Amino acid sequence: MNVNEVISRLASHDDLQVGPNDHVNMGQSSNDVIPTAIHLSAALEVTTRLRPALVHLRATIDERALELDGVVKTGRTHLMDAMPLRLSQELGGWSSQLGQAIERLDSAMLRLCRLAQGGTAVGTGINAHPEFAERMARELSEQTGLSLRPNDSFFASLASQDGAVELSGQLKGLACVVMKIANDLRWMNSGPLAGLGEIELEALQPGSSIMPGKVNPVIPESAAQAAAQVIGLDAAVTVAGQSGNFQLNVMLPLVAHNLLTSITLMSNSARLLADRAIATFKVREANMAEPLARNPILVTALNGVIGYDAAAAVAKEAYKAGRPIIDVAEDQTDLSRDELERLLDPASLTRGGIPE
Repeated sequence: MNVNEVISRLASHDDLQVGPNDHVNMGQSSNDVIPTAIHLSAALEVTTRLRPALVHLRATIDERALELDGVVKTGRTHLMDAMPLRLSQELGGWSSQLGQAIERLDSAMLRLCRLAQGGTAVGTGINAHPEFAERMARELSEQTGLSLRPNDSFFASLASQDGAVELSGQLKGLACVVMKIANDLRWMNSGPLAGLGEIELEALQPGSSIMPGKVNPVIPESAAQAAAQVIGLDAAVTVAGQSGNFQLNVMLPLVAHNLLTSITLMSNSARLLADRAIATFKVREANMAEPLARNPILVTALNGVIGYDAAAAVAKEAYKAGRPIIDVAEDQTDLSRDELERLLDPASLTRGGIPE
């Protein structure tokens, strides 16, 4: 209503008096304008900020994966040593997650682009021209480049915020992806001496006011916190989405604030992860190669050759004695050194299939 008064004052002059209610507000109500504004602003932010940021992050990951395809490392499940994989495969998992997150956002956009405008007070369209909704959606589409149209039911648009709740849910899913990538980077960067130390993230600022020389992974840490915030904001949007009593949802300010905040947090985090973490980290190949050569779990490749129980005995002895798995296997099996080198080659094991 305040906006109507500002517009009417600016539009009025000596020969023309424009009224805030009779003229500016003709054919509309705050009950359909505000839901429309939420959908339109969120759709624009997703299109112009979030989606390009996610595409950029994914492209950056794909570029590093291609560059690092020859680097083999120890896989980890339950944070424990597992079978090897290539660093490109690990990054490829992140890329796939992001690709599917983009697909889910694109799907949510289809419903977000259905507008409440034209429903006026309670969804009946009282005091609105029969063509008003279609004309307005067409005009907004031309101005924004979005594929906007009136919703199938204005009653649903005014009484609920299902489209916004859906988008918020997809942003929560994206936040889970960002959190996973951020935490993987933190673990891989941990140390540099007493942790994994597989990579070295770009040093951006001093990490301690008392420990000289300490550098912390501030970009992944900030991204993880942003993701946690988005997950919390979604919980509030979910509650707000349930608050459509009869013909109007009254928690629209909360929905608008949380939705746009989540989009901003994920957009900024994606670009920072891409430019100041993924693109710039250095690989410490020696730190990957040493534990990989001593990894008892490599014996998994011998399951089909000597059997699970015999392979388990080899692994336990290698771990207990701190010896390379290939040396223990040579002692405890009839396989030749050459055969063991072929079967236990970490790079070959990253290609999957049944070792022969």
